[in-house]
Amino acid sequence: MKTLIKVTLFLIVLLIPFYAVAQQTATPVSLFKMGDNLYEVRGGRGANGGAFIGEYGVLLIDAKMDKQSMDQVMIEIRKLTDKPVKFMVNTHSDGDHVAGNQFLPESVTIVAHENCRKEFFHPGRSGEPSSWNDPELAPYVPSVTFTDKMDLYVDPKKTELWYFGKGHTTGDIVVYFPEDKIAFIGDQIFIGRTQLIHSYKGGNSFEHVETLEKMLETLDAEKFCSGHAEPIDRDMIRTHITEMKDMQNKVSGYVNNNYTLENIKKEFNENQAGLVESIYNEITAAK
Repeated sequence: MKTLIKVTLFLIVLLIPFYAVAQQTATPVSLFKMGDNLYEVRGGRGANGGAFIGEYGVLLIDAKMDKQSMDQVMIEIRKLTDKPVKFMVNTHSDGDHVAGNQFLPESVTIVAHENCRKEFFHPGRSGEPSSWNDPELAPYVPSVTFTDKMDLYVDPKKTELWYFGKGHTTGDIVVYFPEDKIAFIGDQIFIGRTQLIHSYKGGNSFEHVETLEKMLETLDAEKFCSGHAEPIDRDMIRTHITEMKDMQNKVSGYVNNNYTLENIKKEFNENQAGLVESIYNEITAAK
């Protein structure tokens, strides 16, 4: 009997992590009201996104990762309106923001920065070919792109799309709702975890800082919705910028003292290694 209890307890402990993961991936999609007919899309598999229900139709910001999650998004939208989805705006090319494009009706116009569209076809981090090279997925790659600024209308009030420069990738944009003073910024900022810079896609930590500074100078936004955190305000972005600059200065100091990359990494937390490497490579490439 004692042996049976021990085995049972062992199995319970063994299965807890798998149960937790299952619960996490099964988190239902929900719409969190942010402004007048403006919602943050949370839950499901994939990053946070957005939805604006306009007079003429619906604008979505970023897709989930699978059909089940995208179906849930549409179910939640249909609880609020029967207006068609007109646009899907991809803030950048990462899979947790774009994979679900393929589960949208082909009538939806997919919009992104021109660099973002190019990055759909960029090889993966390990050099593997992009799955978006499959001709069957062509209808779900952005068909409308822009360079600096673009306005979309699903309502008499415009939705502004802004490109302020490289950062997390080369194609990150801001989707701004000036009436609500709310901006959706994708992965241009991480809160509670180390900033991710996709160097293999052309991302750059120093330009990331410049991009965020330009965003604050240009927009009068009061709230910022990102892909992996709760909405934040301007002060939190300023704090993030300061922390990034401090880290860059520290890495630069070690480089000037002829530290190797591996020795520099030892001066930081293990979870900062990726960002340290990006900063190091940017500094040494500029020399």
